[in-house]
Amino acid sequence: MDNASTLYAWEGINRKGRKVSGQITGHNPALVKAQLRRQGISPGLVRKQSRVLPSLAPTIKSTDITLLTRQLATLLKAGIPLLQAFDIIGEGFENRAVREQVQGLKQAIAAGSSLAEALRKQPRYFDELYCNLVAAGEQAGALETLLERVAIHREKSEQLRARIKKAMTYPIAVLVVASLVTGVLLIHVVPQFQNLFAGVDGKLPGFTLQVIALSELMQKAWWIMALGALAGGLGLRHAYRALPAFRLWLDTGLLKMPLAGKLLSKSAVARYARTLSTTFAAGVPLVQALESVAGAAGSGPFKQAIEHMRHDVSTGMQLNQSMVASGLFPAMAIQMTAIGEESGTLDRMLEKVASHYEADVDNLVDNLTSLMEPLIMVVLGGIVGALVIAMYLPVFQLGSAF
Repeated sequence: MDNASTLYAWEGINRKGRKVSGQITGHNPALVKAQLRRQGISPGLVRKQSRVLPSLAPTIKSTDITLLTRQLATLLKAGIPLLQAFDIIGEGFENRAVREQVQGLKQAIAAGSSLAEALRKQPRYFDELYCNLVAAGEQAGALETLLERVAIHREKSEQLRARIKKAMTYPIAVLVVASLVTGVLLIHVVPQFQNLFAGVDGKLPGFTLQVIALSELMQKAWWIMALGALAGGLGLRHAYRALPAFRLWLDTGLLKMPLAGKLLSKSAVARYARTLSTTFAAGVPLVQALESVAGAAGSGPFKQAIEHMRHDVSTGMQLNQSMVASGLFPAMAIQMTAIGEESGTLDRMLEKVASHYEADVDNLVDNLTSLMEPLIMVVLGGIVGALVIAMYLPVFQLGSAF
Protein backbone atom coordinates (compact mmCIF):
# COMPACT_ATOMS: atom_id res chain seq x y z
CA MET A 1 0.00 0.00 0.00
CA ASP A 2 3.05 2.32 0.27
CA ASN A 3 3.04 2.89 -3.49
CA ALA A 4 -0.61 3.93 -3.57
CA SER A 5 -1.38 7.60 -4.00
CA THR A 6 -3.21 9.31 -1.14
CA LEU A 7 -5.38 12.41 -1.19
CA TYR A 8 -3.87 15.29 0.84
CA ALA A 9 -5.35 18.64 1.84
CA TRP A 10 -2.83 21.47 1.82
CA GLU A 11 -2.47 25.13 2.74
CA GLY A 12 0.26 27.47 1.59
CA ILE A 13 1.34 30.85 0.21
CA ASN A 14 1.58 31.54 -3.55
CA ARG A 15 4.13 33.77 -5.31
CA LYS A 16 1.97 36.87 -4.70
CA GLY A 17 1.83 36.27 -0.97
CA ARG A 18 -1.79 35.12 -0.98
CA LYS A 19 -2.96 32.27 1.20
CA VAL A 20 -4.19 29.37 -0.95
CA SER A 21 -5.42 25.87 -0.24
CA GLY A 22 -6.59 22.78 -2.08
CA GLN A 23 -6.26 19.05 -2.48
CA ILE A 24 -3.61 16.99 -4.26
CA THR A 25 -2.69 13.31 -4.57
CA GLY A 26 0.75 12.02 -3.61
CA HIS A 27 2.66 9.17 -2.00
CA ASN A 28 3.66 11.03 1.17
CA PRO A 29 3.62 14.58 2.62
CA ALA A 30 7.26 15.25 1.65
CA LEU A 31 6.61 14.53 -2.04
CA VAL A 32 3.42 16.60 -1.92
CA LYS A 33 5.34 19.60 -0.53
CA ALA A 34 7.97 19.20 -3.26
CA GLN A 35 5.24 19.13 -5.91
CA LEU A 36 3.68 22.29 -4.49
CA ARG A 37 7.05 24.11 -4.49
CA ARG A 38 7.46 23.29 -8.20
CA GLN A 39 4.12 25.04 -8.75
CA GLY A 40 5.36 28.18 -7.00
CA ILE A 41 3.54 27.53 -3.71
CA SER A 42 5.28 27.66 -0.34
CA PRO A 43 3.57 24.80 1.52
CA GLY A 44 2.46 25.06 5.10
CA LEU A 45 0.07 22.48 6.52
CA VAL A 46 -0.22 19.20 4.57
CA ARG A 47 -2.50 16.53 6.01
CA LYS A 48 -4.13 13.34 4.78
CA GLN A 49 -7.66 14.07 3.57
CA SER A 50 -10.39 11.96 5.14
CA ARG A 51 -12.75 10.37 2.66
CA VAL A 52 -16.12 12.14 2.53
CA LEU A 53 -19.26 10.19 1.83
CA PRO A 54 -20.42 10.93 -1.76
CA SER A 55 -23.83 12.07 -0.55
CA LEU A 56 -22.19 14.61 1.80
CA ALA A 57 -19.49 15.83 -0.58
CA PRO A 58 -20.08 19.23 -2.19
CA THR A 59 -21.25 18.95 -5.78
CA ILE A 60 -20.72 21.17 -8.80
CA LYS A 61 -23.95 22.40 -10.38
CA SER A 62 -24.55 23.56 -13.92
CA THR A 63 -25.04 27.10 -12.60
CA ASP A 64 -21.54 26.95 -11.05
CA ILE A 65 -20.01 26.15 -14.45
CA THR A 66 -21.99 28.98 -16.04
CA LEU A 67 -20.82 31.46 -13.39
CA LEU A 68 -17.23 30.25 -13.78
CA THR A 69 -17.48 30.79 -17.55
CA ARG A 70 -18.96 34.26 -17.18
CA GLN A 71 -16.29 35.32 -14.67
CA LEU A 72 -13.47 33.92 -16.80
CA ALA A 73 -14.75 35.75 -19.89
CA THR A 74 -15.03 39.02 -17.94
CA LEU A 75 -11.52 38.76 -16.46
CA LEU A 76 -9.91 37.87 -19.79
CA LYS A 77 -11.69 40.81 -21.46
CA ALA A 78 -10.22 43.04 -18.75
CA GLY A 79 -6.72 41.92 -19.81
CA ILE A 80 -5.99 39.64 -16.84
CA PRO A 81 -3.76 36.64 -17.71
CA LEU A 82 -5.44 33.23 -17.71
CA LEU A 83 -3.60 31.72 -14.71
CA GLN A 84 -4.18 34.84 -12.60
CA ALA A 85 -7.85 34.80 -13.61
CA PHE A 86 -8.15 31.26 -12.26
CA ASP A 87 -6.64 32.42 -8.93
CA ILE A 88 -9.21 35.22 -8.66
CA ILE A 89 -12.13 32.96 -9.64
CA GLY A 90 -11.10 30.19 -7.23
CA GLU A 91 -11.01 32.58 -4.29
CA GLY A 92 -14.52 33.85 -5.10
CA PHE A 93 -16.33 30.49 -4.85
CA GLU A 94 -17.57 29.20 -1.51
CA ASN A 95 -18.15 25.73 -2.97
CA ARG A 96 -15.01 23.72 -2.18
CA ALA A 97 -15.56 21.39 -5.14
CA VAL A 98 -15.51 24.33 -7.57
CA ARG A 99 -12.35 25.74 -5.99
CA GLU A 100 -10.65 22.36 -6.41
CA GLN A 101 -11.83 22.15 -10.00
CA VAL A 102 -10.47 25.63 -10.79
CA GLN A 103 -7.17 24.72 -9.12
CA GLY A 104 -6.99 21.54 -11.22
CA LEU A 105 -7.57 23.50 -14.43
CA LYS A 106 -4.87 26.00 -13.45
CA GLN A 107 -2.38 23.23 -12.70
CA ALA A 108 -3.07 21.53 -16.06
CA ILE A 109 -2.56 24.81 -17.96
CA ALA A 110 0.58 25.63 -15.96
CA ALA A 111 1.92 22.21 -16.97
CA GLY A 112 1.56 23.12 -20.66
CA SER A 113 -1.97 22.10 -21.62
CA SER A 114 -4.28 24.42 -23.51
CA LEU A 115 -7.54 25.45 -21.83
CA ALA A 116 -9.55 23.21 -24.18
CA GLU A 117 -7.31 20.22 -23.35
CA ALA A 118 -7.67 20.90 -19.61
CA LEU A 119 -11.46 21.12 -19.95
CA ARG A 120 -11.65 17.85 -21.90
CA LYS A 121 -10.18 16.08 -18.88
CA GLN A 122 -13.42 16.87 -17.03
CA PRO A 123 -16.15 15.72 -19.46
CA ARG A 124 -18.68 15.45 -16.64
CA TYR A 125 -18.82 19.25 -16.42
CA PHE A 126 -17.55 20.44 -19.81
CA ASP A 127 -19.30 18.79 -22.75
CA GLU A 128 -18.03 18.48 -26.32
CA LEU A 129 -19.81 21.67 -27.39
CA TYR A 130 -18.15 23.70 -24.64
CA CYS A 131 -14.68 22.29 -25.40
CA ASN A 132 -15.05 22.77 -29.17
CA LEU A 133 -15.99 26.43 -28.75
CA VAL A 134 -13.10 27.08 -26.38
CA ALA A 135 -10.72 25.33 -28.80
CA ALA A 136 -12.02 27.50 -31.65
CA GLY A 137 -11.47 30.61 -29.52
CA GLU A 138 -7.89 29.62 -28.69
CA GLN A 139 -7.09 28.91 -32.34
CA ALA A 140 -8.56 32.25 -33.49
CA GLY A 141 -6.93 34.23 -30.66
CA ALA A 142 -10.34 35.36 -29.41
CA LEU A 143 -10.78 33.20 -26.32
CA GLU A 144 -12.53 35.90 -24.29
CA THR A 145 -15.11 36.45 -27.07
CA LEU A 146 -15.88 32.75 -27.39
CA LEU A 147 -16.11 32.32 -23.61
CA GLU A 148 -18.62 35.18 -23.50
CA ARG A 149 -20.69 33.43 -26.20
CA VAL A 150 -20.51 30.18 -24.23
CA ALA A 151 -21.61 32.04 -21.08
CA ILE A 152 -24.56 33.65 -22.90
CA HIS A 153 -25.52 30.28 -24.40
CA ARG A 154 -25.44 28.54 -21.00
CA GLU A 155 -27.35 31.38 -19.31
CA LYS A 156 -30.09 31.27 -21.95
CA SER A 157 -30.25 27.46 -21.76
CA GLU A 158 -30.56 27.52 -17.98
CA GLN A 159 -33.29 30.15 -18.15
CA LEU A 160 -35.16 27.97 -20.65
CA ARG A 161 -34.70 24.90 -18.46
CA ALA A 162 -35.97 26.81 -15.44
CA ARG A 163 -39.12 27.87 -17.34
CA ILE A 164 -39.82 24.26 -18.35
CA LYS A 165 -39.39 23.09 -14.75
CA LYS A 166 -41.68 25.88 -13.58
CA ALA A 167 -44.37 24.77 -16.03
CA MET A 168 -44.06 21.11 -15.00
CA THR A 169 -44.05 21.83 -11.27
CA TYR A 170 -47.76 22.68 -11.07
CA PRO A 171 -49.12 19.46 -12.63
CA ILE A 172 -46.85 17.43 -10.37
CA ALA A 173 -48.00 19.49 -7.39
CA VAL A 174 -51.64 18.81 -8.32
CA LEU A 175 -51.02 15.06 -8.45
CA VAL A 176 -49.03 14.94 -5.21
CA VAL A 177 -51.43 17.10 -3.18
CA ALA A 178 -54.48 15.29 -4.59
CA SER A 179 -52.94 11.91 -3.74
CA LEU A 180 -52.10 12.99 -0.18
CA VAL A 181 -55.56 14.47 0.47
CA THR A 182 -57.28 11.40 -0.98
CA GLY A 183 -55.09 9.07 1.07
CA VAL A 184 -55.78 10.90 4.34
CA LEU A 185 -59.54 10.93 3.70
CA LEU A 186 -59.68 7.26 2.74
CA ILE A 187 -57.49 6.02 5.60
CA HIS A 188 -58.68 8.24 8.47
CA VAL A 189 -62.05 9.81 7.61
CA VAL A 190 -63.99 7.18 5.68
CA PRO A 191 -63.54 4.48 8.41
CA GLN A 192 -65.34 6.76 10.88
CA PHE A 193 -68.39 6.87 8.60
CA GLN A 194 -68.06 3.13 7.98
CA ASN A 195 -68.41 2.45 11.72
CA LEU A 196 -71.47 4.69 11.78
CA PHE A 197 -73.09 2.83 8.88
CA ALA A 198 -72.36 -0.58 10.45
CA GLY A 199 -75.34 -0.22 12.82
CA VAL A 200 -77.73 0.92 10.12
CA ASP A 201 -80.07 -1.60 8.50
CA GLY A 202 -80.54 -1.37 4.78
CA LYS A 203 -78.39 -1.52 1.70
CA LEU A 204 -75.86 1.26 1.19
CA PRO A 205 -75.65 3.09 -2.17
CA GLY A 206 -73.26 1.60 -4.71
CA PHE A 207 -71.04 4.69 -4.81
CA THR A 208 -70.64 4.56 -1.01
CA LEU A 209 -69.78 0.84 -1.13
CA GLN A 210 -67.10 1.49 -3.74
CA VAL A 211 -65.51 4.23 -1.63
CA ILE A 212 -65.60 1.98 1.47
CA ALA A 213 -63.95 -0.86 -0.49
CA LEU A 214 -61.23 1.51 -1.69
CA SER A 215 -60.76 2.73 1.89
CA GLU A 216 -60.33 -0.84 3.17
CA LEU A 217 -57.78 -1.53 0.43
CA MET A 218 -55.84 1.62 1.32
CA GLN A 219 -55.83 0.76 5.02
CA LYS A 220 -54.41 -2.71 4.36
CA ALA A 221 -52.02 -2.03 1.51
CA TRP A 222 -51.21 1.70 1.44
CA TRP A 223 -47.51 1.00 1.99
CA ILE A 224 -47.48 -1.52 -0.88
CA MET A 225 -49.07 1.04 -3.17
CA ALA A 226 -46.61 3.73 -2.05
CA LEU A 227 -43.63 1.40 -2.62
CA GLY A 228 -45.08 0.39 -5.99
CA ALA A 229 -45.42 4.02 -7.06
CA LEU A 230 -41.85 4.77 -5.91
CA ALA A 231 -40.46 1.69 -7.67
CA GLY A 232 -42.40 2.56 -10.82
CA GLY A 233 -41.04 6.11 -10.79
CA LEU A 234 -37.45 4.94 -10.28
CA GLY A 235 -37.89 2.29 -12.97
CA LEU A 236 -39.15 4.84 -15.49
CA ARG A 237 -36.26 7.15 -14.64
CA HIS A 238 -33.72 4.35 -15.12
CA ALA A 239 -35.33 3.21 -18.37
CA TYR A 240 -35.36 6.79 -19.69
CA ARG A 241 -31.65 7.15 -19.02
CA ALA A 242 -30.50 3.67 -20.05
CA LEU A 243 -32.77 2.75 -22.98
CA PRO A 244 -32.59 5.07 -26.02
CA ALA A 245 -35.60 3.42 -27.66
CA PHE A 246 -37.77 4.01 -24.58
CA ARG A 247 -36.53 7.60 -24.29
CA LEU A 248 -37.39 8.24 -27.94
CA TRP A 249 -40.85 6.68 -27.51
CA LEU A 250 -41.59 8.74 -24.38
CA ASP A 251 -40.29 12.01 -25.86
CA THR A 252 -42.37 11.41 -29.00
CA GLY A 253 -45.47 10.85 -26.87
CA LEU A 254 -44.84 14.00 -24.83
CA LEU A 255 -44.56 16.09 -28.01
CA LYS A 256 -48.07 14.93 -28.99
CA MET A 257 -49.68 16.05 -25.73
CA PRO A 258 -51.99 19.10 -26.01
CA LEU A 259 -50.21 21.65 -23.80
CA ALA A 260 -46.95 20.01 -22.76
CA GLY A 261 -46.18 19.04 -26.35
CA LYS A 262 -46.38 22.62 -27.59
CA LEU A 263 -44.18 23.82 -24.74
CA LEU A 264 -41.55 21.09 -25.25
CA SER A 265 -41.53 21.58 -29.03
CA LYS A 266 -40.96 25.35 -28.80
CA SER A 267 -38.25 24.90 -26.18
CA ALA A 268 -36.47 22.30 -28.37
CA VAL A 269 -36.56 24.68 -31.37
CA ALA A 270 -35.19 27.51 -29.21
CA ARG A 271 -32.40 25.26 -27.88
CA TYR A 272 -31.54 24.08 -31.40
CA ALA A 273 -31.40 27.62 -32.81
CA ARG A 274 -29.43 29.03 -29.87
CA THR A 275 -26.83 26.24 -29.92
CA LEU A 276 -26.40 26.26 -33.72
CA SER A 277 -26.13 30.06 -33.76
CA THR A 278 -23.41 30.00 -31.09
CA THR A 279 -21.32 27.24 -32.71
CA PHE A 280 -21.68 28.56 -36.29
CA ALA A 281 -20.78 32.11 -35.23
CA ALA A 282 -17.62 30.68 -33.62
CA GLY A 283 -16.45 29.51 -37.04
CA VAL A 284 -17.31 25.84 -36.57
CA PRO A 285 -18.29 24.25 -39.93
CA LEU A 286 -22.04 23.64 -40.26
CA VAL A 287 -21.80 19.83 -40.41
CA GLN A 288 -19.62 19.72 -37.28
CA ALA A 289 -21.85 22.29 -35.59
CA LEU A 290 -24.94 20.15 -36.22
CA GLU A 291 -23.19 17.24 -34.51
CA SER A 292 -22.79 19.33 -31.35
CA VAL A 293 -26.36 20.61 -31.65
CA ALA A 294 -27.74 17.05 -31.83
CA GLY A 295 -26.03 16.21 -28.53
CA ALA A 296 -27.59 19.28 -26.87
CA ALA A 297 -31.09 18.86 -28.35
CA GLY A 298 -32.66 17.59 -25.12
CA SER A 299 -35.43 15.74 -27.01
CA GLY A 300 -35.20 12.32 -28.66
CA PRO A 301 -37.17 13.13 -31.83
CA PHE A 302 -35.29 16.41 -32.34
CA LYS A 303 -31.93 14.72 -31.77
CA GLN A 304 -32.81 12.08 -34.37
CA ALA A 305 -34.02 14.75 -36.81
CA ILE A 306 -30.86 16.86 -36.38
CA GLU A 307 -28.66 13.82 -37.01
CA HIS A 308 -30.56 13.22 -40.27
CA MET A 309 -30.19 16.92 -41.11
CA ARG A 310 -26.45 16.66 -40.55
CA HIS A 311 -26.27 13.81 -43.04
CA ASP A 312 -28.39 15.76 -45.55
CA VAL A 313 -26.24 18.89 -45.24
CA SER A 314 -23.06 16.84 -45.67
CA THR A 315 -24.43 15.59 -49.02
CA GLY A 316 -25.11 19.13 -50.27
CA MET A 317 -28.72 19.80 -49.22
CA GLN A 318 -29.51 23.22 -47.80
CA LEU A 319 -30.25 23.37 -44.09
CA ASN A 320 -33.72 24.88 -44.50
CA GLN A 321 -34.74 22.11 -46.94
CA SER A 322 -33.55 19.47 -44.50
CA MET A 323 -35.55 21.17 -41.72
CA VAL A 324 -38.68 20.95 -43.89
CA ALA A 325 -38.06 17.23 -44.48
CA SER A 326 -37.83 16.54 -40.73
CA GLY A 327 -41.42 17.74 -40.16
CA LEU A 328 -40.61 19.02 -36.68
CA PHE A 329 -39.67 22.65 -37.25
CA PRO A 330 -42.24 25.48 -37.54
CA ALA A 331 -42.53 27.55 -40.72
CA MET A 332 -41.07 30.68 -39.16
CA ALA A 333 -37.86 28.91 -38.11
CA ILE A 334 -37.50 27.41 -41.60
CA GLN A 335 -38.07 30.75 -43.37
CA MET A 336 -35.60 32.59 -41.13
CA THR A 337 -33.02 29.85 -41.76
CA ALA A 338 -33.55 30.16 -45.54
CA ILE A 339 -33.06 33.94 -45.35
CA GLY A 340 -29.92 33.47 -43.29
CA GLU A 341 -28.46 30.98 -45.76
CA GLU A 342 -29.19 33.21 -48.75
CA SER A 343 -27.83 36.39 -47.12
CA GLY A 344 -24.85 34.79 -45.35
CA THR A 345 -26.18 35.77 -41.90
CA LEU A 346 -27.28 32.34 -40.66
CA ASP A 347 -25.92 32.83 -37.15
CA ARG A 348 -27.83 36.11 -36.66
CA MET A 349 -31.07 34.71 -38.08
CA LEU A 350 -30.84 31.67 -35.84
CA GLU A 351 -30.24 33.92 -32.85
CA LYS A 352 -33.46 35.80 -33.70
CA VAL A 353 -35.29 32.46 -34.01
CA ALA A 354 -33.99 31.42 -30.59
CA SER A 355 -35.05 34.71 -28.96
CA HIS A 356 -38.53 34.47 -30.53
CA TYR A 357 -39.21 30.93 -29.30
CA GLU A 358 -37.68 31.59 -25.88
CA ALA A 359 -40.18 34.44 -25.52
CA ASP A 360 -42.96 32.07 -26.68
CA VAL A 361 -41.94 29.53 -24.04
CA ASP A 362 -41.97 32.26 -21.40
CA ASN A 363 -45.52 33.28 -22.38
CA LEU A 364 -46.70 29.65 -22.42
CA VAL A 365 -45.28 29.06 -18.95
CA ASP A 366 -47.04 32.16 -17.61
CA ASN A 367 -50.33 31.04 -19.18
CA LEU A 368 -50.00 27.51 -17.84
CA THR A 369 -49.16 28.85 -14.39
CA SER A 370 -52.26 31.02 -14.32
CA LEU A 371 -54.39 28.05 -15.50
CA MET A 372 -52.95 25.58 -13.01
CA GLU A 373 -53.87 27.59 -9.93
CA PRO A 374 -57.65 27.27 -10.45
CA LEU A 375 -57.14 23.73 -11.75
CA ILE A 376 -55.64 22.71 -8.42
CA MET A 377 -58.72 24.06 -6.64
CA VAL A 378 -61.07 22.25 -9.05
CA VAL A 379 -59.26 18.90 -8.73
CA LEU A 380 -58.98 19.00 -4.95
CA GLY A 381 -62.55 20.29 -4.62
CA GLY A 382 -63.80 17.51 -6.90
CA ILE A 383 -62.01 14.78 -4.91
CA VAL A 384 -63.13 16.03 -1.52
CA GLY A 385 -66.65 16.70 -2.82
CA ALA A 386 -66.97 13.18 -4.28
CA LEU A 387 -65.90 11.57 -0.99
CA VAL A 388 -68.27 13.79 1.02
CA ILE A 389 -71.18 12.89 -1.28
CA ALA A 390 -70.33 9.18 -1.01
CA MET A 391 -70.41 9.36 2.79
CA TYR A 392 -73.59 11.44 3.05
CA LEU A 393 -75.66 9.53 0.48
CA PRO A 394 -76.72 6.95 3.11
CA VAL A 395 -77.73 9.79 5.45
CA PHE A 396 -79.95 11.28 2.75
CA GLN A 397 -81.33 7.83 2.02
CA LEU A 398 -82.24 7.32 5.67
CA GLY A 399 -83.80 10.77 5.86
CA SER A 400 -86.07 10.05 2.88
CA ALA A 401 -87.22 6.78 4.49
CA PHE A 402 -88.97 8.64 7.32
